[in-house]
Amino acid sequence: MLAMPALAALVEAFANTLDVDEVTDALATPEELAAWLREQDQLDAPDAISPEAHRDYLALRAGLREEMGARVGDVPDPALLAAADEVLAAHPVAVSITGQLRPAPGTPADRLPLTLLAIAWSSLVATGDAARLKRCAEHTCAWVFWDVSKNRSRRWCSMQVCGNRNKSRTYAARRRGTGG
Repeated sequence: MLAMPALAALVEAFANTLDVDEVTDALATPEELAAWLREQDQLDAPDAISPEAHRDYLALRAGLREEMGARVGDVPDPALLAAADEVLAAHPVAVSITGQLRPAPGTPADRLPLTLLAIAWSSLVATGDAARLKRCAEHTCAWVFWDVSKNRSRRWCSMQVCGNRNKSRTYAARRRGTGG
């Protein structure tokens, strides 16, 4: 089994703060976002998140989820991708001579974790590991998961639940279409 890098676990956790199946959002308010950030060991959480920064976190999460959905064949919403790109462009990153990435000096405290999430995602893209982070192809689920398959072909977070649902629906539709 391929172990998930810590950066991938962080991005996965961030993306999964939106639960489509349960219709819940762990980051619905700036206060909930600040609490979630405090729970993450890799992120230094500020005491408060401004409404503007909160919107940026949500835009980044939406864009990441769209990008991960594209990996299972979904067509990403270009508006959500563009909004996430705008957020990333507004959060400059400093590069050290050793290649280490870090938030640029002067980054506001409520945006430091956002920049660290952007750095995590960029690092995963650069190493090719981002290709293993996918959004479940079962749209009633849409959970983000780490694909451990050798050829990176997994489409569902769980074959036993989401994969089975999808295959059962496909089978039933095929039977209805053939009159059986």
